Amino acid sequence: MALRHYPEPRHRHVGMTLIEQIMVLAIVAVLTSMAVPPMRSLLARNRLQAAQMDFIAALQHARGTAIMSGRRTLFCPTHDGNSCSDAMRWDSGWLLGHDTDGDRQPDHGALYVGSGYAGKLTILSSVGRHYVRFRPDGSARGSNITLLFCQVGNAEHALSVVVSNAGRVRGAPASASQAATCAQTD
Repeated sequence: MALRHYPEPRHRHVGMTLIEQIMVLAIVAVLTSMAVPPMRSLLARNRLQAAQMDFIAALQHARGTAIMSGRRTLFCPTHDGNSCSDAMRWDSGWLLGHDTDGDRQPDHGALYVGSGYAGKLTILSSVGRHYVRFRPDGSARGSNITLLFCQVGNAEHALSVVVSNAGRVRGAPASASQAATCAQTD
C-alpha cells in the first residue's frame, strides 16, 4: 500500500486580528462602565456598616470595661486622642477611659483610642449628649444617645447606633429625618 502525502496548509491562523481585539476591548469597556456605579454604592454602604460595627464593638468594650473594673468608663469623641471634646461630631475619632472623678475626661490617659473617619463619613451624636459614661453596673445613666452615620453630604443608607439608659447598645438603619440631619451637616 502506498502512502499518500497531503500538502500542508500554507498559512495557519494564529492569534487574533486587530478588529477582534478592538471588539473585545469595547465589550470590556461597556461592561466596566455598567459595573462601576453599583460597585461605588456597595463600597459606600460597606464603609458605613463597618463604621457602625466599629462603634458597636467599642461601646460594648467600654461597657464591659466598666463592669469588669468596677469603675465608671467614659466613651467620647476626641480630636487629639488624649482628651474628650464637647463636639457632636465623632468623625475625628473617639476614646474610652476611666472617669472616676466625673470630670468627663479620662483619668490617667485613654485606655483605647479609635481612629476617625474624617472626610469619609459624617458621624453625629444626638443633641445634648456628647459622650457615654458607663457605670460599674453596666448602665449608662442620662438620656439615650443616638449616633448617626452617613456619607458626607449623602443621606442614602444612613445608619444609627443607640445606647439606652440600661447600657444596651444596638445598631439600626437611621430614620428618614435622622438621615437628612446627618447629610446636611458639614
